[in-house]
Amino acid sequence: MLWWALIFFIVAIVAALFGFTGIAVGAAAVAKILFFGFVILFLISLVVGLLRRPRA
Repeated sequence: MLWWALIFFIVAIVAALFGFTGIAVGAAAVAKILFFGFVILFLISLVVGLLRRPRA
């Protein structure tokens, strides 16, 4: 999922360089959603991993 966020970020940067603001905004929005989705899934898996760790 982080790979797709990077792809859409690059598309947004290229589109912004060419002046296609509508495309740049759309690609940046998708990249932002994918990035924050990745962060939320990472935090959930981190918490679950800490809770399932065997206690010595």
